[in-house]
Parts: sequence; C-alpha cells; structure tokens
Amino acid sequence: MSPKIDGVNSNDKLYGMDGIFVTQIRIKRLLVLFFSIICIVAGLTGPALAQQGHVLVLEIDGIVHPISEGFIKRGVEKATGDGAELIIIELDTPGGLLSSTRDITQHLLEAEVPSVVYVSPRGAQAGSAGTFIASAANFSAMAPGTNIGAASPVSGTGEELTDTQKAKVFNDAAAEMRSIATLRGRNTEKLEATVLQSLSYTASEALEENVIDLLASDLDDLIVKLDGLQTIVKPPDGAKVTIETAGLSINRLNMSLVEKFLNFLADPNISFLLLTLGGIGVIAELYNPGNIYPGVTGVILLILAWVSLGNLPVNWAGVVLIAFAIALGTLEVYVAGFGVLGVGAIISFCIGGLLLFFHTGTGSPMSQLSVSVSLWVLIPVVSTVGLIGGILSWFAYKSRDGEHDTPVVPPTGEIATVATDLNPKGTVHARNELWTAISDEEGDLISSGVRVKVVKVDGIVLTVSRL
Repeated sequence: MSPKIDGVNSNDKLYGMDGIFVTQIRIKRLLVLFFSIICIVAGLTGPALAQQGHVLVLEIDGIVHPISEGFIKRGVEKATGDGAELIIIELDTPGGLLSSTRDITQHLLEAEVPSVVYVSPRGAQAGSAGTFIASAANFSAMAPGTNIGAASPVSGTGEELTDTQKAKVFNDAAAEMRSIATLRGRNTEKLEATVLQSLSYTASEALEENVIDLLASDLDDLIVKLDGLQTIVKPPDGAKVTIETAGLSINRLNMSLVEKFLNFLADPNISFLLLTLGGIGVIAELYNPGNIYPGVTGVILLILAWVSLGNLPVNWAGVVLIAFAIALGTLEVYVAGFGVLGVGAIISFCIGGLLLFFHTGTGSPMSQLSVSVSLWVLIPVVSTVGLIGGILSWFAYKSRDGEHDTPVVPPTGEIATVATDLNPKGTVHARNELWTAISDEEGDLISSGVRVKVVKVDGIVLTVSRL
C-alpha cells in the first residue's frame, strides 16, 4: 500500500483542491511550530533578562500624592525582586502631601537597592516635598537649570499658618529633614534652612553646599558618574555597597493604566466636575424616572468623585454642602415648580464648591501649591448652574402667575391621555397641553396612550389614576 500523508496518497500528484489542502496544512504546521519556538525562547529569556544587571528608572512628574507614593513603592519592590543594581527616580514636582511624602522617604530609606533621585529635565524642580524625597535617596542628583528647596510647610490651600501651627509643623518638618540629612551624610544646616527659611538652591549651589551629590547633564551622564561610588543600604547599620554601572541596561517602569487613571482623577478640578455632573445625572433621573442612563451615569461619576477626593486634602464640609445641594435638587423634583428648595440647592452648591478644598487649619503641610478648584472651572460651572436654575425659576414663576396668559390647570375629574409612561412619573395630554403627572398606583406602570382621570392637583403637577 502506498504511504499516505493526511489521507492523500503520496505517490499521487497533488493537483486541484487536494493539493492546495495539503499545502495549507503544511504551512499551518510550520507557523504553529515557529510561534511555539518563539514563545519558548521568550519564556526562557524573559526571566534571564529581568535578572541580568540593570537600572530601574521611574518618573514622577507633578504633585506628590498617594498615587505617586504607591508607584514608587511598587518600583522599589520590583527593583528588589528583579535584582536591579540601582533604582533611579526622575523627579519634577512643586510639592505634595505630607503623608505621601513621609511614606516615600520611608520606602527609600528602607530600600534594599541603592536609590538615586535625579531632578530632571532642565527647568525641573524638587520643591517642598521633593526636597525631602531627593534627600532620602542614597544619591541625590540634579540636571543643570533645575532647583531644589522651599520646603517650608503650608496649609493645603496655601494660606499662612498661625504662629502655634507654624511652630509645631515647622519644627516637626525640620527635625525630619535633619534626620534624613544625617543618615545620608549631607549638609544638615543647609537642608534644614529649606524648611525654616524657605531657601532654594540652584543645581550648582546645591552641589557646592553638599545638598546634593552629583550634577549630571542627562541620564546617561548620571549613570557614568555613579560608577564606582559607595553607599550604605539601610543606614546606619546596613551594608556598604559599591555602585558598578558599567554594562548595565536601563529598564523603565511606567505607571499602569489604573495608576494613570487614578493619577488623572487626583485633581481638584476633576473632583469638582465629577461631583457636579454626577449630581445633575441623579437629579435628571429622578425628574424623569425610567431613562436609566442619567441615573447610572450620575452614580458612576459620584463614585469616581469619591475616589478622587480620597487622594486629595479635601474639606469634607464642602463635600457635605454639595451633597446637600443634590438632595435639595432631588426634593425639588417632587414639589410644584421651582421654589425655595431649588434656590437653596444653588446656594449650597456654590458655597460647597468654594469650600471644597479650603482649610482653616494646617490642611496638608509640605504642599507648595495651593490645592483648590481653579476659578476658571468654578466660576463657569457655578454660573451655568445658577443661570439654568434662574431660567427654570422664571418659567415656573410665570406658570403660576395669574396675570400671565397661562393654561388652565385641569381640575379634579378631568380626563387625560398618557403621553409618556407613568412609572410613576411622566406626562399626560389634557386640554391640548402637556402636563407633568404622577400615577397614584404604586408599582404599576401606566403606558402611553392609556386614558386616565385627574384625582389630585398639586400646583402644576397632576396625580392621575386609570379610568
């Protein structure tokens, strides 16, 4: 018997469809074999590449908050787990939150891998909280044209602290700076002056005063200058290590999609907008039940706002006022027209927006920036909400003013036709006009086109029942 390949006689000449079919099978097998080899090689070389000598580089750009703290923590853990020779943090920050800054300094001081904080690129700064972070690393470096300092604590909104608050917070921050500078062998007096006197230094001044260790033009120059330097991991009792950067590869660790998203949310303007739009969505759903989309969207936005506020030095009194405004707007849906509750909602919303990040106490020290809702966001949003509320109020007033030519409200017993489903709220046609109506049959949907009878009149809102 002649041998066969995939059911085809090998002695036969492969013509037509049979020949094409066998050729396709062979090609598929070769492709599968090729990709299998690639996967095996990648699986074997991946861990090897991760374990070979390399430098792990992270970038922190912007305000220091819990998201950036978590990113640095993950970077330190990855550098330790992958056996990195060095971890470099490229830093450009105007300041940050006290709690996050303290956590970052702890991560760097306790790291088992030598760390470098490199203030770059040119024009960058390590202001306020950045000064503490740079000082906590084994090596502190700066690019030309950068500056470091001005680490005096301020409140979360940037206003001056009282004398008692200032003495307490300044002394605590100065003590922490002295402790870090002593552990890392840097100029304690000059670094303490960044806290007590708000001094700042250029890159060259910082190098001259032993505030930093190195001046490097770029990352490659920094790695070259680090070669051969010695440091102590986990001082003062840790092991002394010599940095050997020759032949090391550079691996960059980027924020995950979740971290990038949370970092985007950690903005006071975003928080305010999420609260506003979320509240409007909830009120819109309650005003016209059954649409679903406004309500679901509003709830999602309010949850995201809560996540955003959790990463910022928020004044919860402002949050309560905005929530109260949403509650008043919701209650207004169930009364006739636009009245006191609606006006109160607008007033509460405006005050809440102003107080959302306002602190009369110490707030969140070590933030050189004023954390607050931008007036370029606050004023347009408040003006728009107030304008819409005013227009609705004016129309509602006209609808109740007997001097104007307004439709006569259908009396009790009037027959009407459902225009939009009553579940329980919707609209009905009566006397050639469209009226807001509420069904008195709880849990029972009245579909459009059904005839109903007016059983109660509350201002311009009709309560109806099936005929």
